[in-house]
Amino acid sequence: LNRIKASGLKLRFCTNETQATREKFVKKLQGMGFDISVAEVTAPAPAACRILKERSLRPHLLVHDDLVPEFAEIDKANPNCVVIGDAAENFTYANMNEAFRVLIGMEKPVLISLGRGRYYKETDGLKLDVGAYMKALEYACDVQAEVVGKPAEMFFQSALAEMGVPPQQAIMIGDDIENDVGGAQRCGMRALQVRTGKYR
Repeated sequence: LNRIKASGLKLRFCTNETQATREKFVKKLQGMGFDISVAEVTAPAPAACRILKERSLRPHLLVHDDLVPEFAEIDKANPNCVVIGDAAENFTYANMNEAFRVLIGMEKPVLISLGRGRYYKETDGLKLDVGAYMKALEYACDVQAEVVGKPAEMFFQSALAEMGVPPQQAIMIGDDIENDVGGAQRCGMRALQVRTGKYR
């Protein structure tokens, strides 16, 4: 990463991280020795906030407690949509059922997902990701979720726009064949899969 930065190439860190704010995410990476700033991170929560404001949507949040501060400026009274992220331990039956009730009570339910990953890898092994829970709500409410994070084309376009780079001049590097590689390729970018993390 230091060599890429020194070369003058433009760089964005595209993450589906939805268990922490960008600030906390960046602090963690800085603690590992990475030279990274919040401005270099493209993440789903800020993108979702833009959509919520543009469409005057008031979300019922089913997200990780540490991500809630990203939605501080969003009106959440009398929800007219559901925003789902990787809520980890907050994916209880009660919380899933509450989100279901909000959606099923709407004439035209709106479900916004901060990703659709199936699983991810942590130090103690693989863990279910938001996509599995998103699919449960889609099925129960007969609704199609609007995916804001990877592999959504809009997500990659947002990162490209921030850099001012056309897709054919960019390459996405990641360990996820669907969300990183597939999503980038569908957006017109080249992609490279690294053999670390969950590449298997």
